[in-house]
Amino acid sequence: MLYAEIELSLSLSLCGSKTMHSYTEKLSELDQMIRRMILESLGTTSRRLRVMKYAAPRTTDDQIGLAPHTDKIFLTILCQNDVHGLQVQTKHGEWFSARPSPNSFTVMIGDSLYAWVNGSLHSLCHQVMISGNEVRYSAALFSIPKGGYIIKAPNELVDEEHPLLFQAL
Repeated sequence: MLYAEIELSLSLSLCGSKTMHSYTEKLSELDQMIRRMILESLGTTSRRLRVMKYAAPRTTDDQIGLAPHTDKIFLTILCQNDVHGLQVQTKHGEWFSARPSPNSFTVMIGDSLYAWVNGSLHSLCHQVMISGNEVRYSAALFSIPKGGYIIKAPNELVDEEHPLLFQAL
């Protein structure tokens, strides 16, 4: 499981196309830096920015804003406003609230990267649970495998102690 916070002085003010363009550029730089930290060179992805709004349920009971799932892509970089709701699941099946520091990002490994590194990094099952009277906003940059790319673990990551977990996708 990779759950990291990277401190940046960037607000989640997403008004205007110039701000969105600048925000996307900063997240793209962060995405490239993280991938270089994990792997020497990937060069097999495209990126997509998605801004999400979760309406306030106007109740103190938790409501599902986004059902439990893992991301099928390589990598997700998430930034959210002060309204928390992201929950992650431990390997024992327990849920806990992820509460990143202000002005930070949450980085999650996706299923494609999990397969590509032969299970040495794990994709994170997560969900969004919301309650209260405030709207929750988040913005995610998804690093997506390019069409036609075959995801296969490099030979260096496969041996007797670490057998191939996935056939090429």
